[in-house]
Amino acid sequence: MTNTVLIKNITFSEPHVLVDLVNYGEGRVVSRTLAQNNDVSMTLFAFDTGEGLSTHSAPGDAMVQVLDGEAEINIGGKEIVVKTGEVAVLPADIPHSLDARVPFKMIITVVKKPKG
Repeated sequence: MTNTVLIKNITFSEPHVLVDLVNYGEGRVVSRTLAQNNDVSMTLFAFDTGEGLSTHSAPGDAMVQVLDGEAEINIGGKEIVVKTGEVAVLPADIPHSLDARVPFKMIITVVKKPKG
């Protein structure tokens, strides 16, 4: 029987410091996908100051967990600021965007709506 790999780009069965699994790049957004399928996606991001994600929506609820720094998130026209150690939930199908106020790292988990 073959095991299906559900989580990728990280070694199994050993400890990791999550914030250290993605590095900042000058003037860049750096990402590392850990899971991506029809039900869930999980991605680490590192944003340099002033970088961000343009307005878009997601096919499921997205939970942003801030690992380092600070960012401003616009969720359907409402501006919030998230900082190290905080989380924010972005509802499915609501437009949102993100701007790094300082170098900023996050892990975002999107739990997608069931099909059908």
